[in-house]
Amino acid sequence: MSGDTSSHLVLTDVVVTFNGFQAVNGLHMTVGKGELRCLIGPNGAGKTTALDTICGQTKPASGKIMFKGKSLNKLEEHQISRAGIGRKFQVPSVFRELTVRENLQVAYCKHTGVLANAFRFGRGQEADGLEKLAELVGLQGQLNTSAGHLSHGQTQWLEIALLLAQDPELILMDEPTAGMTVQETRKTADLFNRLKGRHTLIVVEHDMSFVKEIGEVISVMHQGRMLAEGTAQQIERNQEVREAYLGSGGITGA
Repeated sequence: MSGDTSSHLVLTDVVVTFNGFQAVNGLHMTVGKGELRCLIGPNGAGKTTALDTICGQTKPASGKIMFKGKSLNKLEEHQISRAGIGRKFQVPSVFRELTVRENLQVAYCKHTGVLANAFRFGRGQEADGLEKLAELVGLQGQLNTSAGHLSHGQTQWLEIALLLAQDPELILMDEPTAGMTVQETRKTADLFNRLKGRHTLIVVEHDMSFVKEIGEVISVMHQGRMLAEGTAQQIERNQEVREAYLGSGGITGA
């Protein structure tokens, strides 16, 4: 399966154990290049742990994680990052005392690939790249604003821009719309729809209306395993999924 170039990321029988508890229990998942995959499931299903395992923050007890045909199992976090995997956590980690422009400049400095080398040829090119990135995430009017003065949604978009400055092929997002207004959530859906194809994205999310706007394929985890995969309509009709969500507010509040 790892020889298939369309399979950007392949998890095979992945197990993650914490003090004897199996948080991820034989997880299988295949994500294609340029795909936007939504990962949903009741609380405690193992979704965040799955992301932690892909980016190297948590090591699997067993199973295989392949990215572009190469194993990630023995790589450290920084090596996985260099291989082209970027992770956005639930709590934004922006430099609040710096402006939006300065935050983006720091992110560009961290990136040592072809993109950064292109920007080193001249300040004009770098400034142009920063402005295009700010425009992509809807912050072109806030370049000189201190990050500490941004709204919650704008702070999340800035962190997404900081990830994009490093040009990862695969982006992992953990509940990116948590705490956002309806309008901010809509703008985030629009942004994600523009990113897919250019990047591969895996998004852990509770807001099903947001999931329906962005996800072509939805993966449902339950008790550390993959319970079901399909379109939003297929998932909502799936009896096993409905039963898994009983007592947690139903799938619409996933």
